[in-house]
Amino acid sequence: MKIRIKILLIFAGITISTIMVMSVLVYYFANQHSFEDFYKRLEIRAYLTARASLPYYEADSVIYNEIRDEHLEKLPAEKEYLLQVTGNGNVQQDSSLKLPVSFYQQVLTNSKATYRQGNRFYEGVLYTSKQGLYIVIVSAINQYSADYLAWLRKILLICFVVSSAMLIAVGTFFSRYIFRPIRHIMHQVKSISSRNLHLRLHAKDSQDEINELATTFNNMLDRLETAFETQNNFVSNASHELSTPLTAIIGEAELALNKDRTPENYTAALRSILSEAGRLEHITKSLLHLAQTGFDGKKQDWGKVRMDELLFTIKSTVDKIHPGNKVEIDYSLFPEEEEKLSVNGNEQLLELALSNIVMNAIKYSNNQPVSIALAATDLKILINIKDQGIGIPPADLPYIFSPFFRASNTGLFKGYGIGLPLAMNILRMHKGDIIVESQVNVGTEIRVELPL
Repeated sequence: MKIRIKILLIFAGITISTIMVMSVLVYYFANQHSFEDFYKRLEIRAYLTARASLPYYEADSVIYNEIRDEHLEKLPAEKEYLLQVTGNGNVQQDSSLKLPVSFYQQVLTNSKATYRQGNRFYEGVLYTSKQGLYIVIVSAINQYSADYLAWLRKILLICFVVSSAMLIAVGTFFSRYIFRPIRHIMHQVKSISSRNLHLRLHAKDSQDEINELATTFNNMLDRLETAFETQNNFVSNASHELSTPLTAIIGEAELALNKDRTPENYTAALRSILSEAGRLEHITKSLLHLAQTGFDGKKQDWGKVRMDELLFTIKSTVDKIHPGNKVEIDYSLFPEEEEKLSVNGNEQLLELALSNIVMNAIKYSNNQPVSIALAATDLKILINIKDQGIGIPPADLPYIFSPFFRASNTGLFKGYGIGLPLAMNILRMHKGDIIVESQVNVGTEIRVELPL
């Protein structure tokens, strides 16, 4: 069932139920009021009947009869009874009255009582006259109230049916009106595929939830478009990087087999093939590392990693590969608390990420000084790696974490564009972040943040 129909049914059900309850309450209180009003009229008639039939003075009888007959409306099928109460409390019965004994007892106890038989109502009052103690009973048919309540039932039923129909019609109209922007968005979404990810949803300039939904979806499309472009670039660049050494290997092999050559020529060809094969091996290993860092972290061994010791290990490795390097570790900001030196993670992966960043700093700074600083806050560890190299052009900064992307000013330096993407994947796996600031011909500063 569609959400629009669900909302309509819920809204209509609640409103119709409310109208029904209100109608029942109106009918109930109108019914109660009509009964109370009729009993009050019967009570007045009963006292007038008593004073007219059992007067203290003869003149009173004439006056009360005149008031009763001329000034009060005669009730439908009205009947009057005067029953004398004997000295021992017994009531003289009238054979035409079929009232329960409890009715008479209530009159004697409370001076009045009411009773109902179908649509005939009875009011009894206790009246004391000089002739003795009497129970005066007046009964009548409440025809007016019956007609009024029947009319009220009809009106309430008609109003209930009409209001329910109007409510459903209006609810249907407004539900369609409210969901019109959503249907518009659905129509636009259906037209978007992998071939036209550049399309975006058009929403009204408002601050409602529909506009937020469209904005959120557009942001997702931005990420998808970027991901597709990155994937396409990755495949293109990877194919190019892999085909280059393969082409060189095949060319050297064909050239060596084309005709007989001297041992020196064969040796040179084999060395060239070995060099290109080593390059190919390096690329495939880098791709393997890049793929492994796409895991969710469950397949790697995780534990506490001392970041200060990890930096010392990286410095030792760098010294072996680049003996003349000028990498220095800044100890001035090291945290004093030992617990702020450790993070939860995989030591080999973190070493791979940081060593890639340090190696890049050495390579692109022409062996200028490179500083590594370690600091910590209450929530995270900060590792700052700063060089004095060629820097990164501003136009290239948004793409430096794309696999195989290389800045426009790195043509003279050997590389494959995998180091920074690999480092970014590893840091994201550790819920960390990497922030890059760079100026051309001034240097690059990379800040790594890892949660404690």
